[in-house]
Amino acid sequence: MSIWKRKSIPQLLSEAADSEKGLKRTLTAWSLIALGIGAIIGAGLFVRTAMAASQNAGPSVTFAFILAAIGCALAGLCYAELSSSIPISGSAYTYTYATMGEFLAWIIGWDLILEYAVGAATVGIAWSEYLNNLLVNVLHMSPIPYEFCHSPFQKMVDPITQEVTHGMINLPALFIVGAISLLLIKGIQESAFVNGVIVIVKVVIVILIIVIGWNFINPVNHTPYIPPSSIFTDEHGIDHNFGGFWGIVGAAGTVFFAFIGFDAVSTAAQETKNPKKNMPIGILGSLAVCTILYILFAHVLTGVATVEDFRTGGKEASVAFAINKYMIGYAWLGQLVTVAILAGFSSVILVMLLGQSRVFYAMGKDGLLPSFFSDLHTKFKTPYKANIVILVIVGAFAAFVPGDIVGDMTSIGTLFAFVLVCISVIILRKKEPDMVREFKTPFVPFVPLLGVAACVLMMVGLGWTNWLRLFAWMAIGIVIYFVYSKKNSKLNNPEK
Repeated sequence: MSIWKRKSIPQLLSEAADSEKGLKRTLTAWSLIALGIGAIIGAGLFVRTAMAASQNAGPSVTFAFILAAIGCALAGLCYAELSSSIPISGSAYTYTYATMGEFLAWIIGWDLILEYAVGAATVGIAWSEYLNNLLVNVLHMSPIPYEFCHSPFQKMVDPITQEVTHGMINLPALFIVGAISLLLIKGIQESAFVNGVIVIVKVVIVILIIVIGWNFINPVNHTPYIPPSSIFTDEHGIDHNFGGFWGIVGAAGTVFFAFIGFDAVSTAAQETKNPKKNMPIGILGSLAVCTILYILFAHVLTGVATVEDFRTGGKEASVAFAINKYMIGYAWLGQLVTVAILAGFSSVILVMLLGQSRVFYAMGKDGLLPSFFSDLHTKFKTPYKANIVILVIVGAFAAFVPGDIVGDMTSIGTLFAFVLVCISVIILRKKEPDMVREFKTPFVPFVPLLGVAACVLMMVGLGWTNWLRLFAWMAIGIVIYFVYSKKNSKLNNPEK
């Protein structure tokens, strides 16, 4: 049994062709673009923008978005080639299996769990924060008690009495993860429709903020646009490079979370009509739309409010805070933003959980995870058992782990996946030169190598604590592979 054994391209394509017994092909190019935008515009834009500005880059967070977008575009070109050539569930996991063998495929599959599951948990936590914002500022109700909407690792100190309140469990985050999981079990078409409606609403809101907020930009907040280099220590005692080149690089690693989602489109390849044409449109189209909106949004937000606002008063709900404090006469927009953000976060969670369940589905079919992960519901034709297990995993993260920690874990995991996808294009061009490619990544190997360089640079910017978490996560995955997956692999054990 070789840990480097590869799945052949004919074998992968035959699995994709066997769709009558498997997942339904219902998604169009527009559905895929909507799925991509649904995943991309969410916590990353409304939460991570202010976080990156306060901890790393100040107003130059716009340059961080450009750097992150370049890395994503280079990786996106590679995703587009692979997803159109190998239209099957599993995303980077499947591509790695075809190019670099089973062991690295397992590593990337395990890594995608870090991306999608922990990413969904991060957005669930942000959803909880904005729910409280909705209750207090829009509905004028009492907020959910601190202990029931925060992790046990978080605490609040009353500024007057100095009384300390500790979090216990984040119930709203757990609730939204559960509700979205049930929707996904019902079906991909229903999920795509709900996502499409939400996408229209939140794109309109983002455009409104950009257009109206432009008139409230204070040039003082953009001076200097790139702050001088210094060190900022956050509330957890972790140091961040602030200002200068490394501040922008660190911010790029942070706001990179805002782009996570376009790659999740590739996990739905097996449920897409005409994937060879529609997958590249969905991946690159959603990335292009969101990049333009992101740069404009970041420029407006950092011009309206100060870095100190993001560090103290705004925090997770910085967008609504900035509107309510500085954009006089537009309180209705702050309220509308809060409602739209809640809906937008829901669509991000939906696409993240969709991506995770399809990776589990592919790994279950290959025997690297227990086979029940690939069991489809008799009526809905969805991997419902995988969704249930994911609900437990993601729900636990959302309920008990602070949002900033899981957010950076997601970013470094995704960047690692992008590196392997870029390398896969180069290897597949060498090993399968005659394979039909409906979409070709231009200037191979230069574009994939630039993609690798950009992603590694952003990984470096995330700091040693996130590298430590990544190595710890990978070490757990390697143990599971050699204890379970290698012995149960259908490729290495055809008799099973």
